[in-house]
Amino acid sequence: MTRLRLITLLLFVSVCLPLQARTVYIDDNLFAPVRSGEGTQYRILHNGLRSGTAVELLERSESGYTRIRTKEGIEGWIVSRYLTEQPIARDRLQAAQRELERAKTQVSELQASLKQTQEERDQLARSEQRLEDRSEELAEELENIKAISANAINLEARSQELQATNQRLRNDVEVLTAEKERLEAKSESDFMLLGAGLVVLGIILALLVPVLKPSRKQDNWA
Repeated sequence: MTRLRLITLLLFVSVCLPLQARTVYIDDNLFAPVRSGEGTQYRILHNGLRSGTAVELLERSESGYTRIRTKEGIEGWIVSRYLTEQPIARDRLQAAQRELERAKTQVSELQASLKQTQEERDQLARSEQRLEDRSEELAEELENIKAISANAINLEARSQELQATNQRLRNDVEVLTAEKERLEAKSESDFMLLGAGLVVLGIILALLVPVLKPSRKQDNWA
């Protein structure tokens, strides 16, 4: 009995509660006829303007109709509920798609620009590294040049010392050469004097020997 009452109560509650609301949409893909007056009894001037068509608003009526003018110059009345202040969803979707395409294009361009920027940054980094390496090489070359310059200065000083020593040696050689020539001249003069003395001595001896030699005739007499 209790179970039957519970089932009856559940059925009553389910019948009394409203149905759960669902979101639905009205299709805006329609064709609105343009009439010569405010009502369906008036003649149709245009069989139907496709949804999304832009028209010029001329007059609004409390009867639920609005007078408009098309791009072709047709003036007439159309049901006001067929008009909206903004483009229809289809046109907005197309505009959004175009914006999306432009955004994709911009993203692609930005990605390409970013890639190019990264490549330029990498190239600049490589150039900077090369410049740093070259700077180190130039620093080493500068140190070598300084060392060579110091050696060159030392060599110049040594060269000057050697030149001075060479000049002194030349002076000494000239002095020795002059002394040698003087000694050679003196030796030759002494040799000539000695030769002359020997000649004189030979003459003297030649003169004295006959005088000093005893006569063989006198010896026989003895």
